Amino acid sequence: MTDPRGEIQAPDVPPGRELELGDRGTTFIRELPGPPGAPTVILLHGWTATADLNWFTCYHILGQFFRVVALDHRGHGRGIRSKRRFRLADCADDAIAVADALGIERFVAVGYSMGGTVAQLLARDYPDRLDGLVLCSTAGWFTTNSRTKLPFITMAGLAAVARITPAQLRERITDQVYLQRKARQWEPWAIHEVSQHDWRAVLEAGQAIGAFVSRDWLPAITTPTSVVITMNDRIVPTRRQIALFLLIPGAEAYRIDGDHDTVVALADDYVPLLLRAIRSTLDRSNSHSAVTEISSENDRAGS
Repeated sequence: MTDPRGEIQAPDVPPGRELELGDRGTTFIRELPGPPGAPTVILLHGWTATADLNWFTCYHILGQFFRVVALDHRGHGRGIRSKRRFRLADCADDAIAVADALGIERFVAVGYSMGGTVAQLLARDYPDRLDGLVLCSTAGWFTTNSRTKLPFITMAGLAAVARITPAQLRERITDQVYLQRKARQWEPWAIHEVSQHDWRAVLEAGQAIGAFVSRDWLPAITTPTSVVITMNDRIVPTRRQIALFLLIPGAEAYRIDGDHDTVVALADDYVPLLLRAIRSTLDRSNSHSAVTEISSENDRAGS
């Protein structure tokens, strides 16, 4: 919504800043310090979203119990800009670079949708950096046949065109096609958020999601894992979310009756559930023999 002066009104989000990551480039993060000595949670957003669009309902409640860091993935929002082809593995490396820059040795990786693929890669490639893994509305693979592959093949073609289209024309396409279509259902703040995307990278990210397959190595994950399953999900089929859960040894499942946007649409129910899922990974982690008690009374207060 806009105020009487025509300025865009945004949700209450924590302080944010640009963060230099050396040769990797500059990204944008939000931070909440949490209680003294609290474990750290790094939030990894979904495809075509930003950290704020994905997590604005969660920031302050999670910040009551944890140090919270959220970053915009490369090509999304104010994330890293690169001429390199988008790779999910680079997003995982970016998250580690953010942790290094902030002096964070270990953390719980919380990934939503595409962010869940990034979190899986963190568990595979950087297990010594994780206290826990929380996978939300995501899967270990996203295509199984020619019908499900078609949208991702289309994205690859659009990404190729975006690479050679002059910037001004790309902006016009974004304004006139994508944002105009979304304007009826999104608040001006959300429209502004997605207007900052590098759409070439975002389209390539869609292709990368379509090619992602982790089922062969998921059984080797040793990080304590919670899987938050959206039971009426029209974007990532629930059966694939359940399959992901079943492939990870010792994983715990947390189910909620909602669609892919449940983190926003049903925030009052979703956020306390996410809090429980994070706490569970820490309870099972060898790195945190004692975790700050989060009572059911506090859970109710947080919701």
